[in-house]
Amino acid sequence: MFQEIPLTRPATPLLDRIGSPADLRRLDEAELATLALQLREFLLYTVGQTGGHFGAGLGVVELTVALHYIYNTPEDRLVWDVGHQCYPHKILTGRRERMSGMRKAKGLAGFPKREESPYDTFGVGHSSTSISAALGMAIAARQQNIDRHTVAVIGDGAMTAGMAFEAITHATHTGANMLVILNDNQMSISKSTGGLNTYFSRMWASKTYNQIRSGGKSVLKKFPRSATDLAARLEEYMKGMVSPATLFEELGFNYIGPIDGHDLDVLVPTLRNLRELPGPQMLHIRTRKGKGFGPAEEDPVGFHAISKIEPKPGNGQAPIVKPTLAKYQDIFGRWLCDQAEQSPELVAITPAMCEGSGMLDFSERFADRFYDVAIAEQHALTLAAGMACDGLKPVVAIYSTFLQRAYDQLIHDIALQNLDVTFGIDRAGLVGEDGPTHAGAFDLSFLRCIPNMIVMAPADENETRQMLHTAYHYPGPAAVRYPRGTGPGVSIEQDMHLMEIGKGRIQRQGQKIAILSFGTLLASALNAAEELDATVADMRFVKPLDTDLIDALADDHDLLVTLEENVIAGGAGSAVSEYLNQQNRWMPVLQLGLPDVFIDHGKHGQLLCDIGLDDVGIVASIRQRVAQILEFKNTH
Repeated sequence: MFQEIPLTRPATPLLDRIGSPADLRRLDEAELATLALQLREFLLYTVGQTGGHFGAGLGVVELTVALHYIYNTPEDRLVWDVGHQCYPHKILTGRRERMSGMRKAKGLAGFPKREESPYDTFGVGHSSTSISAALGMAIAARQQNIDRHTVAVIGDGAMTAGMAFEAITHATHTGANMLVILNDNQMSISKSTGGLNTYFSRMWASKTYNQIRSGGKSVLKKFPRSATDLAARLEEYMKGMVSPATLFEELGFNYIGPIDGHDLDVLVPTLRNLRELPGPQMLHIRTRKGKGFGPAEEDPVGFHAISKIEPKPGNGQAPIVKPTLAKYQDIFGRWLCDQAEQSPELVAITPAMCEGSGMLDFSERFADRFYDVAIAEQHALTLAAGMACDGLKPVVAIYSTFLQRAYDQLIHDIALQNLDVTFGIDRAGLVGEDGPTHAGAFDLSFLRCIPNMIVMAPADENETRQMLHTAYHYPGPAAVRYPRGTGPGVSIEQDMHLMEIGKGRIQRQGQKIAILSFGTLLASALNAAEELDATVADMRFVKPLDTDLIDALADDHDLLVTLEENVIAGGAGSAVSEYLNQQNRWMPVLQLGLPDVFIDHGKHGQLLCDIGLDDVGIVASIRQRVAQILEFKNTH
């Protein structure tokens, strides 16, 4: 059991021999436990160097070793779900020496990525997609007459989403040859049932048992229907006494488990036997999130992910103290508690993002008004709709990228009925090291086209608090979108007051050029304006727009520049251009925002610099457009 994260690279002689899973498969089975120990220690070291998801990877070390030992990857397909379990997989698949660049610009992604390696068979950022994807791969192999195995590893709560069960029922219908491994790491379902269950699991996975099972079915066909039904019921009851098999058996899977997912002596032979069985198979393993690292085992939520470990100062050096700024998620959490004290009808809903959304304090203080619906975004929104129908005032805390999964419910169940639901949309804009799967790049575009919606984009910490209060008291669907991380350090007023819907404000008065800033790029807009002597407006509302302010700026300036951390296509800048077009008003508009590409992972500030949304880039883009306008005037 490790208690500290090593700051120097550990000695891993056996792991160093593994350049690919083919090397792993040449090992003696007795060497696998040593390999797993070295893999876990190396994983501790590398994540300490880079930061990133932590506990889930530690929990699947033995499983990862066993899968690559038994299956002929990458020819056999292996799909990870949730994708942050993939760090040990990356180490064993030829990327060991690149782990120091994990989640850095141009380095390895923190999730499986098809462009990165043939061993990453499916890109996974959102959860609960693995069974559907693996089923598609299994069907493709069957349709092309390819002898290939397909395995989906689903865990860390991913089985709580309805999509996983939709795929299970379809897999049964197709009869495809595939294995689903339910990695139950106590962040998901069921209780341990002890050693007797391991014995039966190994028996059920054995060739002997399955030959008897198949042979018995053939023999029973000659007997009356009642005898066949009796045998089937006896088998079901036998399994039901020692495992939670009934659900998956009823859905059509041959269920094995639970077994200890850290016991290679059980895991390897079980997988070896399952590899030969036809049809949909379900292996239920029990693992411990953070396995092998004491603090993570004790606090699996706190060690879900970690920041880079900095060396402790020595030689009499004082520790480096960095100023602490409020995170937007914590601003939301404090507002939620303050609002709940004033509003007994407030209830809060989250799809498995209690800690990430800053709701831990609320969940403890107002436990009877807190609803974590697990990884079920669609259900979260329709649950809120039902609550709003009958007198409650629901607040839904959800990441921008996860709101995409519940778009139909947002339109059909909430906005169409004009229900009073407040949305705190976290992780809006780029999210840095987590990359494009987690970026909130599209919410302004997909929200502003929905009737009845109010959409707000605060520029700082205080505006976030006041906008959440305003959204809550608006009698209809209203959304406040805010980014990951900390704000610029603006002081937060504890008193909450209502903002006028659809009204922005001038932050700097300049000449000729007006920058209309939507959201937290306001500081960069002001810095650019100093160099250009431009006017800056903090627009605050994306829907409804402050059209009076737009008219006034258009009257007094030669160029309008819109600025947002959202895709340009259909975003806030498009809304400004649409309004001017509706007014039959010709006015040059430069729209600055996220380009029409998926932006890779890296430091947030560097990514903004790369796409021209930092101070220097904004100035350069504006000057280029001014030059183009002058050239056009001179030539026409």
